[in-house]
Amino acid sequence: MPTTIMLTGDVNLMGVEDPAIPFRSVSNTFEQADVVFCNLECCLYEPAVPRKMMPDELSGYEGFYAPPGNGRALQLGGFHCIGNANNQNYGPEPIVASNQCLDELGIPHVGTGINQAAARAPAIVARNDKRVGFLQRTSQYWPNNHEALEARAGVAVIRAYTAYQPVYYKDGTLPPNRPGTPPIIQTWCDPGYLTQFKQDVAALKSQCDIVVSSHHMGHRGEILDFQVEIAHAAIDSGADVVMAHAEHYPLGIEIYKGKPIYYGLGSFCFIKSNKRYLRGWVGLLARVTYDGDKVGQMGFSFVRQNDDTEVVIRPPEQEMEALEEIEKMSARFNTKFEIVGDQVVFTTAN
Repeated sequence: MPTTIMLTGDVNLMGVEDPAIPFRSVSNTFEQADVVFCNLECCLYEPAVPRKMMPDELSGYEGFYAPPGNGRALQLGGFHCIGNANNQNYGPEPIVASNQCLDELGIPHVGTGINQAAARAPAIVARNDKRVGFLQRTSQYWPNNHEALEARAGVAVIRAYTAYQPVYYKDGTLPPNRPGTPPIIQTWCDPGYLTQFKQDVAALKSQCDIVVSSHHMGHRGEILDFQVEIAHAAIDSGADVVMAHAEHYPLGIEIYKGKPIYYGLGSFCFIKSNKRYLRGWVGLLARVTYDGDKVGQMGFSFVRQNDDTEVVIRPPEQEMEALEEIEKMSARFNTKFEIVGDQVVFTTAN
């Protein structure tokens, strides 16, 4: 019997007034899946002191807090698991309180915990005789008091670094002997963190039929070297699908060793932050079907969000501009796209 998983990008429940509304339209679609997973980009937490009165933390950042009652939206929507290792789940107290709220709702979570071991720990969802395992890591997080340590709550991370290499050879733009020539940006993963992550993926694969590797990383319109390094390492270690989220717009898609890598799913439910309203975005709902332990159909649907917070699936024909952008970003991976019904399926071009 085929197994279908659906994966979404960023879900932020700030600004949701009725938990029944955000996912009421897509819940029927979710029912077609065996397992549904999202990146929860907020803590379910009510601070004792109003946000605008809170003193600056060492990092100068508070995090995104949604009322704990809004977590009910995840339950009503039909999510089976969430990841919360990202740059918005911040602070030991909010993280611990949010995870307790998720536990009370009966929703497994990965990516944060009371210490490093708990944050790195996977979640396994058993559905229809299949075991689907989840891990989440973030490479975008705050420099102080955010990463989970042996005795501190926080997020599970893979550190990545940046270097700026001067241009030594003319590449068709400005020659290297002119001041102000833009450098080449180099990014790479910390070897120790990457090795640890690969060990965690391999260990999880030994317990599961399907492994989902989820990552908070991404930059608008670009797929950097460290992102490819992480995604390939995950699949080389046993992951069956890699999903990424961070930028609030879709990024390119790659098929690596026959397995899908979604480099950016964009937003899925994101109404309000402490800085701005996010309007007019389009996101992706990833849809992957497995025949036994082999990947069958790989695809996605476009989604947008109405002003009342309701997420709706969009006909691909009405999102051709977004599809063309994804095609451009995916050209380097030789990925081919085709509209089939309400979704876009993809293969590797011959």
